[in-house]
Amino acid sequence: MLPLAAALLLALTGTAQVPDDYDGPRPTPVQLGWQEAELGVLVSYELHTFGEGRYVQRDARVTPIDDVDRFDPELLDAEQWIRAAKAAGARFAILTASHESGFRLWQSDANPYCLKAVRWGDGKRDLVGEFHAACVKHGVLPGIYLGTRWNAQLGVFDFSVTERATISQADYNALIEAEVEEICTRYGDWFEFWFDGGAHGPEQGGPDLLSLVERHQPRAVFYHNLQRADARWGGSESGTVPYPCWARFPYPVTGAGESARAEIARQGFRLLKHGDPEGAHWLPAMSDVPLRGKGGHEWFWEPDDEHLLLPVADLVDRYCRSVGHNSTLIVGITPDTRGLLPDADVARLAEFGAAVRALFSDRLAVREALPPGSEDELTFERAGEVATIVLQEDIRHGERIRAYELQAREAGTWRPLAEGTCIGHKRIHRFDPPVPADALRLVVRTSNGTPVLARFEAWAAGE
Repeated sequence: MLPLAAALLLALTGTAQVPDDYDGPRPTPVQLGWQEAELGVLVSYELHTFGEGRYVQRDARVTPIDDVDRFDPELLDAEQWIRAAKAAGARFAILTASHESGFRLWQSDANPYCLKAVRWGDGKRDLVGEFHAACVKHGVLPGIYLGTRWNAQLGVFDFSVTERATISQADYNALIEAEVEEICTRYGDWFEFWFDGGAHGPEQGGPDLLSLVERHQPRAVFYHNLQRADARWGGSESGTVPYPCWARFPYPVTGAGESARAEIARQGFRLLKHGDPEGAHWLPAMSDVPLRGKGGHEWFWEPDDEHLLLPVADLVDRYCRSVGHNSTLIVGITPDTRGLLPDADVARLAEFGAAVRALFSDRLAVREALPPGSEDELTFERAGEVATIVLQEDIRHGERIRAYELQAREAGTWRPLAEGTCIGHKRIHRFDPPVPADALRLVVRTSNGTPVLARFEAWAAGE
C-alpha cells in the first residue's frame, strides 16, 4: 500500500501546470504525509495505570515507583487497541513507550528500569514490539511517544537532573540517546516520534536525538525540539482549533527565543491556535483530546469513569473543528489494568468512526485535481440537500487561498451560501438544516498566487 503522501502525489499526477506565482512556504514530504493522515490515537499506558490512587501529574513527575511488578496486565492485547483505533477511522497510532515514571515498555539494554525487570511475561515481553507489529498487521501507521523531560525514578525534572538524581546530566543524556537508538533500529519504520514536552538538544545541554532520528528514521515526523518541529501543538487539549488555522507560522519551531515564546503564549496561545497567513515557515497544527474528556481530562485509565467518554456527536463536532479546520486530530485512548481497552471505550470509538463515515456516505458530487484558477463549479449527480461541503487545497503548492465564497444554485438561481479564509489541507462546512441545491460554485476572492484545489465535495445528510 502506498504511503498517504505518495498516493496523493500519484492521484494528482495529471494536474495542469501550476503557475509559479506563490511566495510562501510548502510542506516537506514528511509534513505532507502527516497532514494527510488526519486522524490518529495516542495510547497512554504506564506504571501509573496500576496501583492505588488516581493519577496526579504533579506527583507522578517526582514520586518514584519502586514496585515494578505492579505492572501485571493479564490479558494485554495490542491488537485489540489497534482494531478499535482503526474502527474509529484512525490512520496512525502512537504508544507512550516511556512517560513520567521513567519506566520503559520495551526490552531495553540501556535501561534496566523496563519490562525486563517485571515478573509479567517472565520479563521477556516487549510491548513496543507488540504494538508496532499490531499496527503493521492492521494497516495503521505506528508512532512512538518518548519521555525525556521528566523521570521520577532517576530524579530528572524539566530535562535536568535534580538534587534527587541518581545519575549525572552527561550520563542521563547518554542513556536517552541509547534508548532512542534502540527504538529507531529494532522495530522497523516509525511514522512519528513524539517527545513528551519536547526534547532538549545539545545546545540546551540535552541529548542529541534529532541526528539519531534523521539517520535511522528519515521519513518519520519529528515532534519536536528547538532544532526541528514538523508540527505544532494547537494551543489546547480540546481536540479542536479555532477557525482560521493556518499551517504557516512565523517561526520554524515553537520555542525559539524568549521573544518568540512570549508571543506564542500571548492571548491564550492565539498564535498556536490560528497560525499566521504571512508566516515564512510551514508548521501545521495538531489537536489532541482524551476520549474520556467529558467534564474531565483522563489520559490514563481510572476505574468507573465511563461517564467521561465524549458523546458521539461531540466527537464528530471535534473532528470537523480539527481535521475540518486544517489540523490533525489525535484522540487519547487508554487500556485498563487488564491490558485491554474497556468495552465502553471500544464501542464509542466504533460509533465515532461510523458517524464520521455517515457524513460522507451520500455523495452529491465530488471533483478531484481541479485545474488551477479562481472559480470552480460542482454540478450534482442529482439535485439534493447539501449537509456537508469539503474543500481541499493541493498543499504541495502551499496555502494559496486567503478568502473565498461558496454559492449554491437552485432552480437556476445562484445565491451566497458560506464564506471563509483558510482552506489548507481540509476545510469542512456543515449545514443544519441542509441546503437545497443542484450545483455549487467556489469563488476565490483573494489568494497568494494562483489557487490550486485538490478536492471539492458535496454530501447529503447520511443515515
